[in-house]
Amino acid sequence: MSPRKTPDPQAVALARGMLSRRTLLSSMGALGVAGVLASCGTKGTASKTAPSNQAAATDLSETEKVVKWSNWPEYIDVDDKTQAHPTLDAFEKKTGIKVAYTEDYNDNDEFFAKVKPQLQAGQDTGRDVWCSTDWMVARLIRLNWVQKLDKANIPNAQNLEPSLQNVEFDPGRQYSLPWQSGFTGIAYNPKATGGKKIESVDQLLTDPSLKGKVTLLTEMRDTVGLVMLAMGKDPAKFTDADFNAAIDELKKAKDSGQLRGFTGNEYGKPLAAGDIAACFAWTGDVVQLQADNPALGYALPSTGHMIWSDNFVIPNKAQHKKNAERLINYYYDPAVMAQVEDYVNYIAPVKGTKDALLKQDPSVAKNPLIFPNDAVLAQSHVFRGLSEAEETKYTQAFQSLIGA
Repeated sequence: MSPRKTPDPQAVALARGMLSRRTLLSSMGALGVAGVLASCGTKGTASKTAPSNQAAATDLSETEKVVKWSNWPEYIDVDDKTQAHPTLDAFEKKTGIKVAYTEDYNDNDEFFAKVKPQLQAGQDTGRDVWCSTDWMVARLIRLNWVQKLDKANIPNAQNLEPSLQNVEFDPGRQYSLPWQSGFTGIAYNPKATGGKKIESVDQLLTDPSLKGKVTLLTEMRDTVGLVMLAMGKDPAKFTDADFNAAIDELKKAKDSGQLRGFTGNEYGKPLAAGDIAACFAWTGDVVQLQADNPALGYALPSTGHMIWSDNFVIPNKAQHKKNAERLINYYYDPAVMAQVEDYVNYIAPVKGTKDALLKQDPSVAKNPLIFPNDAVLAQSHVFRGLSEAEETKYTQAFQSLIGA
């Protein structure tokens, strides 16, 4: 691993309000990003887009050398001595553009509630760019509350990984570009499993030796998606019956006492301590946990795993759109993205990042959870787009299951 101090997972969870980067009990509009999207062609209502009918704000980028970026906590490189962000400092020095960087994006729905009044009224949100999870990007596009990107200001967009270019919710990436991606799979503590490897969803839900020591995720799309895959169903092409069958399997596990509960990413500390024997978990969290406890195991089920992205978007009425596009372009330089990945340990959307990182931190560059191969990407799956009625129905069923 890199010489940086790995963030304490419990502290990170608290910084996020005990919510996951993907959102705790996120309710509306699921849309993942798969390594092989061509195989996931089912389209929901979220795929319908239209240009905003709001007049764009006057762009002050040339006269005001500033860009205002809202992002999730612990989601960018940090100098542990100064707490500065080296890549941001380098961007400011290179361009003369001051970055007002704020880690106030703790949850998709929570953040949406903050900016909705301004967006709905056609007003400036006070932000030029932020990073939303796939399904929230779909909602923002559907509501016509984000602007088309001017790719002339983002020539490095050509470095976007091909598998991420034509997503269901934003074909051709007209409105969004990924910031980071990650997998959802299974983490386990061998000391708590008696040395047994936990590599399947069936083990989590039925193995009596794990009873009472299993947690699943409060993110519906990950938990239900992984269970669907274990049942031989494609989360990108499921029916009501498929969804209900997955909920039934989860209910059986809960009612039998197999499950300790459902969590955001606060599973880190109890997993490391052995209070949780095995759980559904996100790759970036596990890479950080393994830095302190290399014995912890992680598996991507042979039946398939889920994948997601958080994405740059520029809201309507942003005052510094061009500067925001310059910022995005900067991070699509593989050498710059390599510095970020060396700290956050998620999956880079930028081609060439691994080669750049091999020169500065080979151990991170060779980690298959950070730089997965084509075979692993081929086993990645998305949760299909939902209609408004489906969103309400499925979310209510899942929240009833987990006791929310």
